[in-house]
Amino acid sequence: MIDHDQAPRVVSATREIGASAGRIFELIADPEQQPHWDGNENLAHAAGGQRVRAVGDVFIVTLTNGADRENHVVDFVEQRRIAWKPAEPGKQPPGHRWEWELEPLDESRTRVTHTYDWTELADESRVAHARATTADKLLRSLNRLAALAERDERS
Repeated sequence: MIDHDQAPRVVSATREIGASAGRIFELIADPEQQPHWDGNENLAHAAGGQRVRAVGDVFIVTLTNGADRENHVVDFVEQRRIAWKPAEPGKQPPGHRWEWELEPLDESRTRVTHTYDWTELADESRVAHARATTADKLLRSLNRLAALAERDERS
């Protein structure tokens, strides 16, 4: 049994971004863009043409260690919410989930919440990594995402 008492099993960070929900969502839902804003510095590359459109989609990213991950989309509302569970190719997801929620404040401002949830994590070998995923790292992703979205929104 995995001892989860050492760290929160759900961490999140929220910030306002000076860009439309549509622009921000495009940066999240297009895996090719994800390495540009990943605050965990874990993503190296994702091929183009994998834009997420629905629950059940699977997109592949290559990690900085060279391993591929299949990301199974488990929640999707265009321009509002997207969540996925990563897995090794051909395997079932071990139970951790990445989620993004977007709340438009007006046409050019959006409140974005990024959540990492490992309450269902069943793979002992991933616990140390899960514990190391802090709200600060999620906020780093949000800050990088904001820099890209706000720059593009002004262009």
